[in-house]
Amino acid sequence: MAARSQIAETIDALKHTVKDLAAKGHRGFDCSAGSLAKLAEWGAAPQLLSETLRDIRLDLGDCQRCRLAGDRKNIVFGAGSSAAKVVFIGEGPGFEEDQQGKPFVGPAGQLLTKIIEAIHLKREQVYICNIVKCRPPQNRNPQPDEIRTCFQFLDRQIAAIRPDFICALGSVAAQTLLGTEVPISRLRGRFHDYKGIKLLPTYHPAYLLRNAAKKRDVWEDMKMLMKEYPYET
Repeated sequence: MAARSQIAETIDALKHTVKDLAAKGHRGFDCSAGSLAKLAEWGAAPQLLSETLRDIRLDLGDCQRCRLAGDRKNIVFGAGSSAAKVVFIGEGPGFEEDQQGKPFVGPAGQLLTKIIEAIHLKREQVYICNIVKCRPPQNRNPQPDEIRTCFQFLDRQIAAIRPDFICALGSVAAQTLLGTEVPISRLRGRFHDYKGIKLLPTYHPAYLLRNAAKKRDVWEDMKMLMKEYPYET
């Protein structure tokens, strides 16, 4: 960083010298606006290119970073549009997801598809992923250390997609993203903020399969999302 600062200072001094020489009538120096702009570019800090979902998947590799790798069959990275305006995030893969390597393909996934279609979108238009990318044994909740290990990749996925909305499905997803222990029943029903993105917590589809009466609450949440969603569907 110190070397970069010194280079920038040197180039800035060179710019002033060239301008001063030109003002005094010296010839042999290109003091055009274009040349001075080029000098400014040389002194600027390099721009970092945004990484893609493919970059992140390659970095994840055949992940062995936590104990979940020992029992999994497939990493479930995520699926959907890299330009999605809405990202749905669950807690972790289940049995069917682990078998196929795709998120939300079991009974809960079928219900999620119906929810997405009910708000006049298609699965291909959104992005679907989880807090952790490997199935916890017996579908238990992921442990805090497993979440900490895996969360960096989810955070990078969100940054790569740059959605306008996140729908956090269930307690684990909502509490992890919001950094809170407040129960989902109190988090749902309103938008929260995640790094400038509107985040809407709601019940997980798997929970709805066991508690059908809560489908009405999810529908109320989805109506909020539809009201805020400013795009043609």
